[in-house]
Amino acid sequence: MSDLDQACRPSGSRDCPPSPGQPVAEAIPTRDAVLGEGMTIRRALPSRQRRMIGAWCFLDHFGPVDARRGDGLRVGPHPHTCLQTFTWPLSGEILHRDSLGYEQLIRPGQVNLMTAGRGISHSEESPAQRSPELHGAQLWIALPEVERHRDPAFEHYPELPVVERDGCRITVLVGETVGERSPVRVHSPLAALDLTFSAAGSTHIPLRPDFEYGALVLDGEMVVDGAALRSGTLLYLGRGRERAAVHCGAEGRLLLIGGTPFDEEILMWWNFVGRDRDEITRACTDWNAGDARFGEVHGYPGQRLTAPMPPWSNPG
Repeated sequence: MSDLDQACRPSGSRDCPPSPGQPVAEAIPTRDAVLGEGMTIRRALPSRQRRMIGAWCFLDHFGPVDARRGDGLRVGPHPHTCLQTFTWPLSGEILHRDSLGYEQLIRPGQVNLMTAGRGISHSEESPAQRSPELHGAQLWIALPEVERHRDPAFEHYPELPVVERDGCRITVLVGETVGERSPVRVHSPLAALDLTFSAAGSTHIPLRPDFEYGALVLDGEMVVDGAALRSGTLLYLGRGRERAAVHCGAEGRLLLIGGTPFDEEILMWWNFVGRDRDEITRACTDWNAGDARFGEVHGYPGQRLTAPMPPWSNPG
C-alpha cells in the first residue's frame, strides 16, 4: 500500500534514540489520518520516538471501514525501492496488481509479500465483489545493504502456521516461535505474531532477548506485561525480555513485531527507502519521468500516483 500522505516528512533511522539494551514500556501514540473514502489510518511507525523496530520501518493500522462506500479501497500504481511490503488483512479483500504481472486477491488469514529491491510498482483496490468491511495492517521491512538492489519479487502465502493455546489463536506471521515457523521469506532476523482472543484469557509468548519488540492492539483492549493497551498506541518493549505476558479481558486482537536492531542507516521519503538524499531524489525523479526500472502496472482502472519531491530538492 502507498503512503498517501502528500504532506509526508523525511524519516531517518538515526533520528530517534538507539534501541535500549533492556526492557522498557514506552507508549507511543499513533499518528491518525482519514484518507480516501473515509479510510482511517493509524500510523505507528515511523514515529518521532521510534523510527524502526528491527527492520520493520513502517506500520499502518487501517480501518475498520465500510468497504461498500464508493469504490472501496483505491490506491493507484505507485513505486517502492529497497523494502518489502507486508499486507495482513483482518477483514475484507484487497486486489494486488504489480509491474511483474502478478494479480493476486488477498483474504483474511493470508499474506502478500512484495520485495521491491531496486524498484517495483503496484496498485491495490477493493474487488467488485467484496465483504462489507475492510480492516488490516500494512508493514514495510527495510532491506539490508546486501539485498536492497536485488531483483523485485512477489509472493502470496495462502496459509500460515496457527497455534491454539490458553484461549488464544496465535498466527505466526514472520519468524519462528511457539514451536512453529512462518514460510514468509524475509532478509533480516524478524518476528511477527497475530494474537486473537475470542473471549477473556491470558497467555505467555516466548521472546528472544536480542530482539527489540513492539505491540499494537488491532481490536479491543489488552494488557501486555502489565501495561494497559488499546487501539491508537504502540507499546515499545525494548530488548532483554525472554517472554511477554498478554491478558485480554474480552474479545481482542494484538500484533506483536520484533527483530534485531537494524544497524544500517536508512532514509525514508514517501514510498521509498534509501540511504541518502541523492538516492531518494533520483527515485522520485525517475518515477515521475516513467523510468523503466519501476515497470508498468496493467489493469488498474485509474491514474498512477505522482511522487512528491522531497523538500531538499527545492531549496528555494
